[in-house]
Amino acid sequence: MSGQAAASTAAKEFTITRVFDASRDLIWRAWSEPERLAQWWGPKGCKIEIGKLEFCPGGIFHYSMRMPDGQTVWWGRFVYREIEKPRRIVFVNSFSDEKGGLARAPFSPAWPLEVLNDLTLTEQDGKTTLALRSGPINPNAEERVMFEGMFDSMRQGFGGTFDQLDDYLKGA
Repeated sequence: MSGQAAASTAAKEFTITRVFDASRDLIWRAWSEPERLAQWWGPKGCKIEIGKLEFCPGGIFHYSMRMPDGQTVWWGRFVYREIEKPRRIVFVNSFSDEKGGLARAPFSPAWPLEVLNDLTLTEQDGKTTLALRSGPINPNAEERVMFEGMFDSMRQGFGGTFDQLDDYLKGA
């Protein structure tokens, strides 16, 4: 993350890396095109509906996640800060309301309002490594502890999401 962005996040970042047997271009399109993104983004068992995807700096990805119970709906959003096709996407992720405004996480008021994410894609020999670094923006002490305490859960969540991406890529 840039020096300014890093200064506003927690001292301890969440990181996850995954290698996909797919070209960087295909993975880039999976992140940047709404019809592709809707097929794999989010927790396993959730149905994603995209309200808006403006894939450009300052643009917004606003989506809903219908939980497996079929009744519960959570809203989320990305606000894109930097896009360097086809290698890097920097975005702020948060929970939101139906209109796209910031909202506290439905599972805990101690979850940070905003999380800065820096995703990079590097390709070698037809395989692409996705690396993601994340940290809360201006967290208070409770939010920092909550964020850092959720690393194992986040690894499982992103692992499931990346499993869905892998399945999508195999059929794309």
